Amino acid sequence: MSKEQILIVEDEDAIREMVVMTLEMAGFDSLQAADVSEAHQQVVDHRPALILLDWMLPGDKSGIDFCRMLKNDALLAEIPVIMLTAKSEEDSKVHGLDAGADDYMTKPFSTRELISRIKAVLRRSSALSGDKP
Repeated sequence: MSKEQILIVEDEDAIREMVVMTLEMAGFDSLQAADVSEAHQQVVDHRPALILLDWMLPGDKSGIDFCRMLKNDALLAEIPVIMLTAKSEEDSKVHGLDAGADDYMTKPFSTRELISRIKAVLRRSSALSGDKP
């Protein structure tokens, strides 16, 4: 059985590397991207089980733009997205969830909580798609 791949879309190297190590210790494989263009290529090439997505990314597209794009694409809409961002205001959380995010975590964050939320979102995603856990 292959490990599930999680795509980390985060422009800050230190945060991205910490999340990679956390995922590996929890038994996941990781893919990495620092901007929307790289993230889109990773999704097309590898179709990850889940995407951890920062809101504020370099370039002309934000994480919210990328989330909307995914959720509006019939072939990619089922990939769950967890926003992992410093934007902690209620309006930002509502905006992220309304854009299609399946969950929303703010930085700084607990790595234990992150893994628990990833597992919960993957369980829900698996149940909705009819797969057995």
